[in-house]
Amino acid sequence: MKPLGTVVRLQVQQSNLKIGPTQARTYDPTPIRVVPAITLSEGGVTGIDDRGAPVPDVHHRDHPSGKNLGMNDICILFTAHYRAMRERFGDHVADGIAGESILVETEETVRPEDVARGIVIRTAGGGEALLEEVRVAEPCVEFTRFSIHYPPDSRSDRQVTEALDFLRDGRRGFYASYNGKPIRVALGDTVFLGAGE
Repeated sequence: MKPLGTVVRLQVQQSNLKIGPTQARTYDPTPIRVVPAITLSEGGVTGIDDRGAPVPDVHHRDHPSGKNLGMNDICILFTAHYRAMRERFGDHVADGIAGESILVETEETVRPEDVARGIVIRTAGGGEALLEEVRVAEPCVEFTRFSIHYPPDSRSDRQVTEALDFLRDGRRGFYASYNGKPIRVALGDTVFLGAGE
């Protein structure tokens, strides 16, 4: 396995980040809640607050929101990608604002081919969580318009299309699945690429 970095931020989405009617939806990061730890299970992510209580995430398979699409159980992103986004869009694209579950500190840009053999998170206690079926998280129009300060009442144009293209190929992050026993992931846990190498 190839060492990649460490977990520096964990969070859950307490409700939908895309709000408003279908034709006029906007991106609102307010429902993102930072937590000190999460539990990974086959259903997805559950936050753990400072008191050890569970904090539901809307993408968990068991959440009544119905936001789980069978492929977006877990979202993982990397600090190098946020740096690239800030260079292009500005400082308002702060770490965590895209709504990923797990943020990994790394100097490397992570490409789809890098995660083809999975991502492993090694906990402080020595446990390992293999994230499988890793796939690109396609950027949504709402987050893209938010990133470029696009007027909410304007029709998308080439500026939005170019920003969408920039966010593709994993820059916006990756979705993954976990098929093991529930495991606690905390800040400082180590992340590797290429399971089984």
